[in-house]
Amino acid sequence: MQVEQWLSVLNQAQHDAVVHDGKSLLILAGAGSGKTRVITTKIAYLISQKQVDPFSILAVTFTKKAAKEMQERAVLLEPRAQYAQIRTFHSFGAYFLRKYAFEAGLASNFTVYDDDDMVTLVTKANPSLTRQQASHAAHFISLAKDYCLLPDSDRLYEITDDERFADIYANYQALLKQTGNVDFGDLILLPYLVLKNNPEVRKEIHLRYHVIMVDEYQDSNVAQFLLLQQLAGVAENADCRVCVVGDDDQSIYKFRGAEVQNILQFQSQFPETKLIRLETNYRSSSQILACADAVVSNNKDRLGKTLVAAHGEGKKPTLVFLPNQDDEASFCADLIEQLHEKKVPYSDWAILYRTNAQSLTFETEFLHRKIPYKVVGSLKFYEREEIKDVLAWLAFLANPRDQIAFRRIVNKPARGIGNTSQDKIVSASAGSSILETARSFKLSKKAAAGMQTFCAVADELNQFFTDPKNKDEKLSAYVQAIVQKTGLEELHKADDEISGTSRVANMQELINSAVLYPCTTEGLLDFLDHIELDRTLENEADEITDAVTLITLHNTKGLEFPRVIITGMESGVFPREDKTGAELEEERRLFYVGITRAKNDLYFTSCAVRRLYGRTNYMFPSPFLHELGDDNVRILGQKPASFESAPEGSRGTEGNPLAKKWHVGLGVYHDDYGHGQIVKAGLSDEGEYVISVSFENGGIKRFLPKYQSAALMVEQND
Repeated sequence: MQVEQWLSVLNQAQHDAVVHDGKSLLILAGAGSGKTRVITTKIAYLISQKQVDPFSILAVTFTKKAAKEMQERAVLLEPRAQYAQIRTFHSFGAYFLRKYAFEAGLASNFTVYDDDDMVTLVTKANPSLTRQQASHAAHFISLAKDYCLLPDSDRLYEITDDERFADIYANYQALLKQTGNVDFGDLILLPYLVLKNNPEVRKEIHLRYHVIMVDEYQDSNVAQFLLLQQLAGVAENADCRVCVVGDDDQSIYKFRGAEVQNILQFQSQFPETKLIRLETNYRSSSQILACADAVVSNNKDRLGKTLVAAHGEGKKPTLVFLPNQDDEASFCADLIEQLHEKKVPYSDWAILYRTNAQSLTFETEFLHRKIPYKVVGSLKFYEREEIKDVLAWLAFLANPRDQIAFRRIVNKPARGIGNTSQDKIVSASAGSSILETARSFKLSKKAAAGMQTFCAVADELNQFFTDPKNKDEKLSAYVQAIVQKTGLEELHKADDEISGTSRVANMQELINSAVLYPCTTEGLLDFLDHIELDRTLENEADEITDAVTLITLHNTKGLEFPRVIITGMESGVFPREDKTGAELEEERRLFYVGITRAKNDLYFTSCAVRRLYGRTNYMFPSPFLHELGDDNVRILGQKPASFESAPEGSRGTEGNPLAKKWHVGLGVYHDDYGHGQIVKAGLSDEGEYVISVSFENGGIKRFLPKYQSAALMVEQND
């Protein structure tokens, strides 16, 4: 293909980015604006038209898939692009450390430790730590390396307030050095340190690389930014052209260490930067983009751009108000079925939600309606480890002869009861109650103590149904007791903190689903039968390819679908109730990402009532829905009175400490009225901060929290 053909398919902004010949270039690439085409064309253009040696080009991105696609597309345009280094950040780091192993204090045959290896090494370096404590420490060590913080840094308090952490980190580093290996964080940190501390290596690198390109720059962390500065020779004013491509409005990975300020401050950190905005969107209709722009323009931390649709006006997105989450799932199923009858494939549809736990209601509805679906980025609900753990407890308590369930739960969390002990107990039970056999079975001292704890928990849970104080409870209270008393909540909460998962939230959703059953043995058996039916239907649906996509908003990054439904648009669900300031802006960017996944049809759903924490909660529409603008959406369903104007909590309460503590969506408890949720909040005409609380009994009461601290309490929910 000739150069004229490459350039002729580009719009003006894309063309300008490709032919730009200055020192530093920031390409602000909006959603669906063709950034990959620009990057690959620029690589080919530099080689074929500017006679840049492909050997001197370094292009980095974040995934192997993206790097492979970039290389393949560049080579199609210019075969010599195969000699350019197109890698992931960490792949480049490994390559660099092999080349400069001596300077990094390594042997060139080092291996890279994964997360499990790190935990093992932390444990060996710090024998006083439990495996769980070591997991926490390993997570914080990785985070410290993402910020280029070493064990002697006086900024480690930014990572954790654990006073022991500096010593734990130092012990780990000493042992890691002895092994001669590196961990994942070292693949960025060590190249940065080598370049920073070795002028000869720095000079060699500056002679080697004349062009450095970074894709998805908004996802870079502090260590990656510092490495880029060293590679480009900013301090020495080296003759290196730097081009970064990204979208500040799609920076949604702060929990992984991504730093949006890297892209926001690029122009001040790299001299003579030219900014080019790619604003033509080739994915969504203009009606959808109007919603996206209306929302994200509320963020203060952004460089600013306005997307323009290349494919026409399209249909106005629809905002649907529904009574509860069951009606939400039913509405989605109805919509999908109706259009499927008109030959619209199931695969056109994507159901988006804030947390994995929200998939359960949709999975249940779709299974019973025989609507095929696939869960992207996570296991189907009943296949998740934490859900299997809770269900195993339920099954064992319902039938203490269930040896499969027994083996899953007896040593989880660890109680010193290994496989050999389990085999002996199961064998001795000979089809009778394993619990009764285990109670009197002779074990080693450690295993016996663990078994005593296990039996005591089982006994307490077995008495739950007959305890008079539980006679008015739903089965959700029983499932909640299992999650808390067995140690599963603490175990999986630790996993969530380390891995950024949502296992506790998933268990909570299982608790929520049990609220429909009575707190009796019969209710438990009915609940287990219902789940078993759903599991069977899941297995039957696994082989179908034309399927609805169920996916979290985070996992949609880089994807697109003809028809999108963004669900759970309630305050406290999305955005999460603990988000303020910069974190709230990231939640808003996440909403923007969700909106811009839609090509043709877009729906938002919001429920008046949702089962949360094992109870029925009255919900308040997400503040993001107000930001869409009345003219940008059509509304279906019963519009809540609270939606007629902007939420009270957003008017005149900035900086008010009461507003930060007592906000819409927060669960509360009152001595006289019981459990409730704040549905309105704001200043009265007299300037007092007032909240309206919807209680489980259906009543709504107004309070001045300044004077109600004794009777009104914030509920502590995980």
